[in-house]
Amino acid sequence: MNLETIAIILGGLTIGSALMVIISKHPVRSVLYLVLTFFMISANYILMNAQFIAIVNIIVYAGAIMVLFLFVLMLLNLSRENEPKSSIMVKLSAVIAGGTLFTVFIAALKDGVAVAATTATDADSIGLVENLGHLLFTKYVLPFEVSSVLFIAAMVGAVLLAKREKQIIE
Repeated sequence: MNLETIAIILGGLTIGSALMVIISKHPVRSVLYLVLTFFMISANYILMNAQFIAIVNIIVYAGAIMVLFLFVLMLLNLSRENEPKSSIMVKLSAVIAGGTLFTVFIAALKDGVAVAATTATDADSIGLVENLGHLLFTKYVLPFEVSSVLFIAAMVGAVLLAKREKQIIE
């Protein structure tokens, strides 16, 4: 099996799992299909030689954000009895909005331009973490360090705000 066949099969599986997110009636199953979709997207990133983005996608989206989604769904304890009834106007407006989005999507694809594949010498170095690290610590070292100082300042500020609110409550 060549790389194009694997990419087509993986793309189809990704679209299928994304459709199951929408089609699934049970919210927890829908979130689990979304986790599967994120893993499939990460596999597509690996096929495109973007390993760093694939790992970040798994850690941030499939790991942290999906765990938060599951906690929220379990805390809400959703059931059919608690679900509000939607009127025919809400359903009609949803169909019109979906149709408009579909029309815009088709119009955007109609004017799309196919991009030529990169050469084999360029493809070996694209997306590797080594190249990203080299760029971060040579050409972009000052913005990288400034952003790290900003993140530390934001964390210290959040801790101080949380401690001050705790002291006010007590």
